[in-house]
Amino acid sequence: MKIIVSGGGTGGHIYPALALINEIKKIEPKAEFLYIGTEKGLESTLVTREGIPFKTIHITGFKRKISVDNVKTVLRFLKGVSLSKKIIQDFSPDVVIGTGGYVCGPVVFAATKLRIPTIIHEQNSVPGLTNKFLSKYVNKVAISFEESHSFFPNEKVVFTGNPRATEAALVNVKDRLTEIGLNKNKKTVLIVGGSRGAKPINDAFLEVLKDAGSRSYQFLYVTGDVHYDHVMAEVKKFGNPVNIKIEPFIHNMPEVLKNVQLIVARAGATTLAEITAIGLPSILIPSPYVTNNHQEKNARALSEHGAAVLKLEKEMSGEILLEEIDQLMLNEEKWEKMHNSALKLGKPDAAKEIYELMKQLMK
Repeated sequence: MKIIVSGGGTGGHIYPALALINEIKKIEPKAEFLYIGTEKGLESTLVTREGIPFKTIHITGFKRKISVDNVKTVLRFLKGVSLSKKIIQDFSPDVVIGTGGYVCGPVVFAATKLRIPTIIHEQNSVPGLTNKFLSKYVNKVAISFEESHSFFPNEKVVFTGNPRATEAALVNVKDRLTEIGLNKNKKTVLIVGGSRGAKPINDAFLEVLKDAGSRSYQFLYVTGDVHYDHVMAEVKKFGNPVNIKIEPFIHNMPEVLKNVQLIVARAGATTLAEITAIGLPSILIPSPYVTNNHQEKNARALSEHGAAVLKLEKEMSGEILLEEIDQLMLNEEKWEKMHNSALKLGKPDAAKEIYELMKQLMK
C-alpha cells in the first residue's frame, strides 16, 4: 500500500495526519508514505522529525478580501497542481489524503485529475476554504464534528472523528505528575492555552493565583513559551503556591491528559478530539481570533451535549474561572456526568475508520 498525505500550516492539520500515518503503520507495516507540504510550513519540521519521506510545493492561501495577491495565488495553485501531478505519478500512490491547509489544495486536486482515490479530513465544525473547494472533487469527506456535515456534499460525508483521538485513547498511562513535580495522589487541573499560550487565560488565572493556592486540589499551569517569563515575574510578587506547578510547555500532551481530572483550554479541534476520546471534562475558552469563529462553534458542539463548560473570552475573569473549576472539582456527580457526556462524543477509533474508508476506495 502506498499513500500520499498532505496538510499543513498549523498543528491542527498536521498532527491528525501524523496520527493517521502512525496508526496505518501498525495495521500495514509495509505501507509506504509520502508527505507533501511546504518548505516554510510547520509540517517541514514535524514530518521530517518523524522520518517520513517529505516533498514540497510552493503555494499560498487566498485572501478573503479582493486582492492582487489572489491572482498570484491562482498562478501558484496551477503551478502547484502541475508539480503535484509529477510527484504523484513518480510515487504512484493507491490513495491520496488531505488533512487541510492550503498546501493540500493543489495536491489533492491533482490526484483527482489523475483518477486516484482521494479523501479529505476536516477537523473543525466549520470547514476552511480549501476543504470546501476540494469536497466537490474528492471521493470521500471524513469529518470530526457532525456540525460540519451540511457544508459538504451529503453522499460523500463520513463521520469518522479525528485521528488524534486514537492516539490519545491508546497512549500508555504513566505517572507524568510526579515527573513534573506534582502529587500523583491529588486531583489535578490542567490550564493550557495552546503551544504559544493564551494571554487572556493567563491573565485570568493570575488574578486568582493566591486563592487557587488554598484549594485541596492542584494545578498544572502551562503558560506557553511566549508568556512564561511575564507570568513568572508576576508570580514572584506574592510567591508561588505549592499546589501550582508552572511550565512553559508540555511535550506528549496526551500522556498528561490521562493524569488530570479537568482541563481549561482553547477549543482547537485536536484538543477536543483528545479530551472526548478519554472523557476528560473541560472548561473551554475559545479563541475569538480564528477564521469563521470556528473555535466557538467547536466548543458549542461539546457544551450543548453537556461535555464541556463554554466561557467566551469577553466574559471571562479570574473569579469566574475559579468558580467554574470549583464546581467541577468539588462536585463528583457533576464531574461524572460531564465525563460520560464527553465519552459519548469521543471517536477513539477515528484513525481505523479512515483506514477502512481508504480500503473501500481502493477496491
